[in-house]
Amino acid sequence: MISIDDFKKLEIRAGKILSAEKVDGADKLLKLSVDLGEENPRTIVSGIALYFPDPSILVGKCCAFAANLEPRTIRGIESNGMIMAASSADSFSLLEISGVPPGTLVR
Repeated sequence: MISIDDFKKLEIRAGKILSAEKVDGADKLLKLSVDLGEENPRTIVSGIALYFPDPSILVGKCCAFAANLEPRTIRGIESNGMIMAASSADSFSLLEISGVPPGTLVR
């Protein structure tokens, strides 16, 4: 269990995926360019490639992203956030958002 104060530290924002491509030499990783309503798009590396054999279908989707995580270097690429998804043994789904501009805070 965590406190509400701990939960409030997480900044989840709507982000529009501008581009998506496979990371060379990695079966599970995609490199996303994401508009989070900031001056410049962010690069986010995510382990979702097995669910999207054609990463181009992600372009234009608006999804939920954890926006205030510390940067992490994955396969030499600095990742500045995390896409939110739900999965089980049989299914996988991105948390898609509609009707709000990139950068909108999810509460």
